[in-house]
Amino acid sequence: MAETIQEALLYEQLEEKNVRCGVCERRCFISPNQLGFCKTRKNIGGKLYTLIYGDISSMSANPIEKKPFYHFWPGSKALTVGSWSCNFTCPWCQNWGISKFPPEPDKANYISPGKFVELVIKKGCRGTSISFNEPTLMLEWSLDVFRLARKRGLYNTFVSNGYMTVEALKMLVEAGLDAMNVDVKGDERTVREYCGADVEIVWRNIREAKKLGIHVEIVNLVIPGVNDGEDQLRNLVKRCLREAGRETPIHFTAYYPAFRFDAPPTPVSKLEMAHNLAVEEGMMYAYVGNIPGHPFENTYCPACGRVLIRRFGFEVLEVNLIGKRCEFCGEEVLLIGEAKCSSM
Repeated sequence: MAETIQEALLYEQLEEKNVRCGVCERRCFISPNQLGFCKTRKNIGGKLYTLIYGDISSMSANPIEKKPFYHFWPGSKALTVGSWSCNFTCPWCQNWGISKFPPEPDKANYISPGKFVELVIKKGCRGTSISFNEPTLMLEWSLDVFRLARKRGLYNTFVSNGYMTVEALKMLVEAGLDAMNVDVKGDERTVREYCGADVEIVWRNIREAKKLGIHVEIVNLVIPGVNDGEDQLRNLVKRCLREAGRETPIHFTAYYPAFRFDAPPTPVSKLEMAHNLAVEEGMMYAYVGNIPGHPFENTYCPACGRVLIRRFGFEVLEVNLIGKRCEFCGEEVLLIGEAKCSSM
């Protein structure tokens, strides 16, 4: 059996060699020799196996701002990897070249957890990030990586749709998950019709992650005609306030046509409206993303309004902090780790 095919950690054995997967909230019922919804888990002889343990489709050393994380080790880099497939059906996926394709174990590009952690250090990265496609599908490999990375003093991050089971989330936290960026994607109707999922699960996991001490940042890709209505955006902001708290960073990012969706790119005015709604409702840290050079990609002091972290795209150009306090007025701000300019 290939190195990338290993017995799964979260599943229930049922009668007649059927199994139920426990990794994400689809909780797929899988008959012998069949695959789950995401096509990365297979019932082999009455046991559930992951087909993508360490099967790396993409890898790059990315600025942490690209995730985006703006309040977690700003200016650092994370060695970022993805694998194959997804448990959502979003027709606008920006990474469709890997997320819309199932794994092929006989062609796998296997990288062991130990080798990956050594690469993180060799490439001068501050930590790890499982991203590109849905990282929950790489649960078993992520757990092994996180344990090794934590021993080496590295941070661990997830860029996720937030649809894992609570059991999986707790396992990730126990292994060393430090931060999670969650793409909410919109309101209940949008997530159900376009992503084939229940947004209540996503909000539940945001609440749970916060309770478990994980740093959380929220993203909403603003798509014309789908989730860009003023009421939709305001309701999302209010939900964020209620479920995650006003200190949780929220990013409104620009959509561009991709995969099977050809709506026009998001107007900057829509992103600015979303940002302004968030500020109006009381969010402390609201951002506009995918518009390099826009002033709303900077971090401002919630007390005096001065620029604390100036950005251009994924680059940190200026830091006006003394530890975790505003250099100008002394206000303490949300910051995990050290903030530094990208060139340092």
